[in-house]
Amino acid sequence: MSDVFMNTYRRLPAVFVRGEGAWLIDTAGKRYLDFTAGIAVNCLGHGYPPLVRALSEQAAKLIHTCNYYQSDVSAAFAERLVAACSGAGMKRVFLGNSGAEANEGACKIARKYSLRKYGNGRHRIVTLKGSFHGRTITTLAATGQDHFHRDFGPFTEGFLHISPGDAEALDRALDPASVCGFMFEPIQGESGVIPQDGAYMQTAARLCAERDILLMADEIQTGVGRTGTFLACEGLGIRPDIVTLAKGLAGGIPAGAVLAGEKAGEVFEPGDHGSTFGGNPMAAAAGMVVLETVTVPAFLAEIRGKGEKILNTLRSWNHPKIGDIRGRGLMIGLDLSIEVRPVLEAALAGSRGGPGLLILSAGEKTLRFLPPYIISGAEIDQGLKLLRNCL
Repeated sequence: MSDVFMNTYRRLPAVFVRGEGAWLIDTAGKRYLDFTAGIAVNCLGHGYPPLVRALSEQAAKLIHTCNYYQSDVSAAFAERLVAACSGAGMKRVFLGNSGAEANEGACKIARKYSLRKYGNGRHRIVTLKGSFHGRTITTLAATGQDHFHRDFGPFTEGFLHISPGDAEALDRALDPASVCGFMFEPIQGESGVIPQDGAYMQTAARLCAERDILLMADEIQTGVGRTGTFLACEGLGIRPDIVTLAKGLAGGIPAGAVLAGEKAGEVFEPGDHGSTFGGNPMAAAAGMVVLETVTVPAFLAEIRGKGEKILNTLRSWNHPKIGDIRGRGLMIGLDLSIEVRPVLEAALAGSRGGPGLLILSAGEKTLRFLPPYIISGAEIDQGLKLLRNCL
């Protein structure tokens, strides 16, 4: 392992050289079943033939052009993405590179919408404790977890964190005299795979609509089919004003997006926002393959079925180290009575002479499952058997 990188990751001892479907292979030729999908990025697995073909063909035609102009593939991708999110009321899209960038764009839209309509002083954005919205200074300010804030202040002003599920606290926080937006994750991934309560979110949607506060859904981790519907908001029965997407949007190529509905779709004007690499042809070509695959109802049904298979198997174990089990689709959290780091290390090592298992943490005592959508039932069984042996 190289030691020239900055010390930002507590890496596990594996160096990968190749991927095949739901598997990764390291420099020694050892195989690992991948329950991480690059933290929900490689949604179609590794080496997915249509994705490889689309990238190869696009690289031979056009890799990049600046946003003074449009490319044919970027325009097609934008139209396809808006159509995929039209059920949530989305009308317009801005294409960027990452989830943090998408959430920055959402915050800018909310603030300009309110400033243009109501004047100064109505710029605060309410978020939830336990949330994670990114690692830039502004998206860290939006993130409702104190341990991410250490050493990096002062932060962008104007964010308020409240406890999720408390409708009275939400009512007090959504002050129409000072608040322009309410940002939430349908499932809080980084803090433990914690789903939002449907009734609470419907109350939030109603209050935001009544007070002309923009409802902003951070679907960076939950979107693009991860929970078994294209947007997790569909499962909550709400229609946000803004949706942010990234991670699996282009199947492994950096991509992010901010989508807005009727209220906010016309807020940005030329010069308000930009991204050098946003919507570049390579990301758009990859994104087209993802959208063509993940918007198929039968494919989404398979995601839900695979998620139920994992949940049912975990619940059948009745293991003394296992606590709560929760999730939707292929986004699942498993609470343990022990620290997760030794489990990650044991899973990586696997059985002697056999494959290893790659799995994620979410907090100190929660395992997080985000396998690629193309994983087979037999591979799910194999991975869960490896995990149980580790426990």
